[in-house]
Amino acid sequence: MLVTLENITELAWAKMDSLIPAIIQHQDTGAILMQGYMNEASLKATLTTGKATFFSRSKQALWVKGETSGNFLNVSQVLTDCDNDSLLIACRPIGPSCHLGTESCFPEQKLTQQNFLSELEQVIASRKGGDPESSYTAHLFSRGTTKIAQKVGEEGVEVALAAVAETKEDLLGECADLFYHTLVLLQDQNIEVSEVMAVLQKRHNK
Repeated sequence: MLVTLENITELAWAKMDSLIPAIIQHQDTGAILMQGYMNEASLKATLTTGKATFFSRSKQALWVKGETSGNFLNVSQVLTDCDNDSLLIACRPIGPSCHLGTESCFPEQKLTQQNFLSELEQVIASRKGGDPESSYTAHLFSRGTTKIAQKVGEEGVEVALAAVAETKEDLLGECADLFYHTLVLLQDQNIEVSEVMAVLQKRHNK
Protein backbone atom coordinates (compact mmCIF):
# COMPACT_ATOMS: atom_id res chain seq x y z
CA MET A 1 0.00 0.00 0.00
CA LEU A 2 1.19 3.49 -0.80
CA VAL A 3 1.36 5.37 2.49
CA THR A 4 -0.11 8.87 2.63
CA LEU A 5 -1.14 11.29 5.35
CA GLU A 6 -4.71 10.11 4.81
CA ASN A 7 -4.12 6.42 5.55
CA ILE A 8 -1.26 6.62 8.06
CA THR A 9 -3.53 5.47 10.90
CA GLU A 10 -4.14 2.17 9.10
CA LEU A 11 -0.60 0.98 9.86
CA ALA A 12 -0.12 -1.65 12.59
CA TRP A 13 1.33 0.73 15.17
CA ALA A 14 0.29 -1.41 18.15
CA LYS A 15 2.46 -4.39 17.18
CA MET A 16 5.79 -2.84 18.26
CA ASP A 17 4.92 -0.23 20.86
CA SER A 18 3.99 2.38 18.24
CA LEU A 19 7.20 1.90 16.25
CA ILE A 20 7.53 0.50 12.73
CA PRO A 21 10.83 -0.49 11.06
CA ALA A 22 11.62 1.56 7.98
CA ILE A 23 13.91 0.23 5.26
CA ILE A 24 15.52 2.95 3.15
CA GLN A 25 16.15 2.06 -0.50
CA HIS A 26 17.95 4.13 -3.14
CA GLN A 27 15.29 5.00 -5.68
CA ASP A 28 17.68 4.77 -8.63
CA THR A 29 19.99 1.84 -7.89
CA GLY A 30 17.75 -0.24 -5.64
CA ALA A 31 20.49 -0.43 -3.02
CA ILE A 32 19.40 -0.77 0.61
CA LEU A 33 20.87 2.26 2.37
CA MET A 34 19.86 1.88 6.00
CA GLN A 35 17.15 0.81 8.42
CA GLY A 36 15.58 2.86 11.19
CA TYR A 37 12.37 3.16 13.14
CA MET A 38 9.44 5.53 12.76
CA ASN A 39 6.53 6.41 14.96
CA GLU A 40 3.44 8.15 13.69
CA ALA A 41 4.90 11.62 14.28
CA SER A 42 8.14 10.91 12.42
CA LEU A 43 6.28 9.32 9.51
CA LYS A 44 4.00 12.35 9.28
CA ALA A 45 7.08 14.59 9.24
CA THR A 46 8.62 12.42 6.52
CA LEU A 47 5.54 12.66 4.33
CA THR A 48 5.12 16.38 4.97
CA THR A 49 8.71 17.54 4.48
CA GLY A 50 9.98 14.97 2.01
CA LYS A 51 12.99 14.36 4.28
CA ALA A 52 13.36 10.96 5.97
CA THR A 53 12.66 11.50 9.68
CA PHE A 54 13.09 8.76 12.25
CA PHE A 55 12.40 8.12 15.93
CA SER A 56 15.54 7.64 18.00
CA ARG A 57 15.02 4.88 20.54
CA SER A 58 18.10 5.94 22.50
CA LYS A 59 17.20 9.64 22.69
CA GLN A 60 13.44 9.11 22.63
CA ALA A 61 13.08 11.92 20.11
CA LEU A 62 12.57 12.56 16.41
CA TRP A 63 15.63 13.07 14.22
CA VAL A 64 15.92 14.12 10.61
CA LYS A 65 18.54 12.16 8.73
CA GLY A 66 21.14 14.73 7.65
CA GLU A 67 20.16 17.50 10.07
CA THR A 68 23.76 17.71 11.33
CA SER A 69 25.75 16.16 8.48
CA GLY A 70 23.79 17.56 5.53
CA ASN A 71 23.39 14.01 4.19
CA PHE A 72 19.63 14.14 3.80
CA LEU A 73 17.42 11.42 2.36
CA ASN A 74 14.96 12.96 -0.08
CA VAL A 75 11.86 10.77 -0.08
CA SER A 76 9.98 9.92 -3.26
CA GLN A 77 7.70 7.10 -2.09
CA VAL A 78 6.62 5.32 1.09
CA LEU A 79 5.15 1.82 0.92
CA THR A 80 3.98 -0.58 3.59
CA ASP A 81 4.04 -4.36 3.38
CA CYS A 82 1.03 -6.69 3.30
CA ASP A 83 0.77 -6.71 7.11
CA ASN A 84 1.10 -2.92 7.42
CA ASP A 85 3.88 -3.37 9.98
CA SER A 86 7.01 -2.35 8.05
CA LEU A 87 7.92 0.41 5.62
CA LEU A 88 9.89 0.51 2.38
CA ILE A 89 10.95 4.07 1.63
CA ALA A 90 12.42 5.05 -1.73
CA CYS A 91 14.87 7.93 -1.40
CA ARG A 92 17.49 9.81 -3.31
CA PRO A 93 20.36 10.37 -0.86
CA ILE A 94 22.50 13.47 -0.59
CA GLY A 95 25.90 12.14 0.42
CA PRO A 96 26.65 8.97 2.41
CA SER A 97 23.76 7.35 4.24
CA CYS A 98 25.83 5.61 6.91
CA HIS A 99 27.33 7.47 9.87
CA LEU A 100 30.61 5.65 9.11
CA GLY A 101 30.85 7.54 5.83
CA THR A 102 29.84 4.75 3.46
CA GLU A 103 27.07 5.10 0.92
CA SER A 104 25.11 2.37 2.67
CA CYS A 105 24.97 0.73 6.09
CA PHE A 106 25.22 -2.50 4.09
CA PRO A 107 28.36 -1.78 2.04
CA GLU A 108 28.97 -5.44 1.17
CA GLN A 109 25.78 -5.79 -0.86
CA LYS A 110 26.19 -6.42 -4.55
CA LEU A 111 24.10 -4.43 -6.99
CA THR A 112 22.71 -6.08 -10.11
CA GLN A 113 24.31 -5.14 -13.41
CA GLN A 114 21.14 -3.27 -14.35
CA ASN A 115 21.31 -1.20 -11.19
CA PHE A 116 24.97 -0.46 -11.81
CA LEU A 117 23.85 1.54 -14.84
CA SER A 118 22.03 3.91 -12.48
CA GLU A 119 25.09 4.08 -10.23
CA LEU A 120 27.25 4.99 -13.22
CA GLU A 121 24.71 7.63 -14.20
CA GLN A 122 25.18 9.28 -10.80
CA VAL A 123 28.96 9.20 -11.10
CA ILE A 124 28.75 10.86 -14.52
CA ALA A 125 26.37 13.51 -13.16
CA SER A 126 28.84 14.29 -10.37
CA ARG A 127 31.51 15.12 -12.96
CA LYS A 128 29.51 18.02 -14.39
CA GLY A 129 31.43 21.21 -13.78
CA GLY A 130 34.50 19.23 -12.72
CA ASP A 131 38.09 19.88 -13.73
CA PRO A 132 38.51 18.88 -17.40
CA GLU A 133 42.19 18.21 -16.74
CA SER A 134 41.53 15.57 -14.10
CA SER A 135 38.42 13.83 -15.47
CA TYR A 136 37.67 12.56 -18.97
CA THR A 137 33.95 12.89 -18.27
CA ALA A 138 34.37 16.51 -17.16
CA HIS A 139 36.42 17.08 -20.32
CA LEU A 140 33.55 15.78 -22.44
CA PHE A 141 31.08 18.10 -20.70
CA SER A 142 33.42 21.06 -21.23
CA ARG A 143 33.41 20.47 -24.98
CA GLY A 144 29.65 20.98 -25.26
CA THR A 145 26.67 19.13 -26.70
CA THR A 146 27.82 19.01 -30.32
CA LYS A 147 31.10 17.31 -29.50
CA ILE A 148 29.42 14.86 -27.12
CA ALA A 149 26.79 13.97 -29.72
CA GLN A 150 29.54 13.53 -32.31
CA LYS A 151 31.32 11.14 -29.98
CA VAL A 152 28.14 9.09 -29.56
CA GLY A 153 27.82 8.88 -33.34
CA GLU A 154 31.40 7.71 -33.68
CA GLU A 155 30.93 5.06 -31.04
CA GLY A 156 27.75 3.84 -32.76
CA VAL A 157 29.66 3.33 -36.00
CA GLU A 158 32.42 1.49 -34.15
CA VAL A 159 29.84 -0.84 -32.57
CA ALA A 160 28.46 -1.68 -36.01
CA LEU A 161 31.91 -2.31 -37.45
CA ALA A 162 32.92 -4.48 -34.49
CA ALA A 163 29.78 -6.58 -34.94
CA VAL A 164 30.58 -7.47 -38.54
CA ALA A 165 34.36 -7.48 -38.66
CA GLU A 166 35.87 -7.88 -35.19
CA THR A 167 35.87 -10.20 -32.18
CA LYS A 168 33.28 -10.57 -29.43
CA GLU A 169 35.65 -8.84 -27.00
CA ASP A 170 35.98 -5.90 -29.41
CA LEU A 171 32.21 -5.68 -29.72
CA LEU A 172 31.76 -5.74 -25.94
CA GLY A 173 34.29 -2.96 -25.53
CA GLU A 174 32.71 -0.80 -28.21
CA CYS A 175 29.23 -1.34 -26.73
CA ALA A 176 30.52 -0.27 -23.32
CA ASP A 177 31.97 2.88 -24.91
CA LEU A 178 28.65 3.60 -26.62
CA PHE A 179 26.65 3.11 -23.41
CA TYR A 180 29.01 5.36 -21.48
CA HIS A 181 29.02 8.20 -23.99
CA THR A 182 25.24 7.96 -24.37
CA LEU A 183 24.92 8.41 -20.59
CA VAL A 184 27.12 11.49 -20.83
CA LEU A 185 24.91 12.89 -23.60
CA LEU A 186 21.77 12.25 -21.56
CA GLN A 187 23.29 14.05 -18.58
CA ASP A 188 24.31 16.93 -20.83
CA GLN A 189 20.64 17.21 -21.84
CA ASN A 190 19.43 16.81 -18.22
CA ILE A 191 17.67 13.55 -19.09
CA GLU A 192 17.65 10.63 -16.65
CA VAL A 193 17.99 6.99 -17.65
CA SER A 194 14.64 6.35 -15.99
CA GLU A 195 12.99 8.56 -18.61
CA VAL A 196 14.43 6.40 -21.39
CA MET A 197 13.31 3.27 -19.52
CA ALA A 198 9.80 4.71 -19.29
CA VAL A 199 9.69 5.06 -23.09
CA LEU A 200 10.84 1.44 -23.50
CA GLN A 201 8.25 0.23 -21.01
CA LYS A 202 5.51 2.16 -22.78
CA ARG A 203 6.48 0.60 -26.09
CA HIS A 204 6.66 -2.84 -24.53
CA ASN A 205 3.15 -2.50 -23.09
CA LYS A 206 1.58 -1.61 -26.43
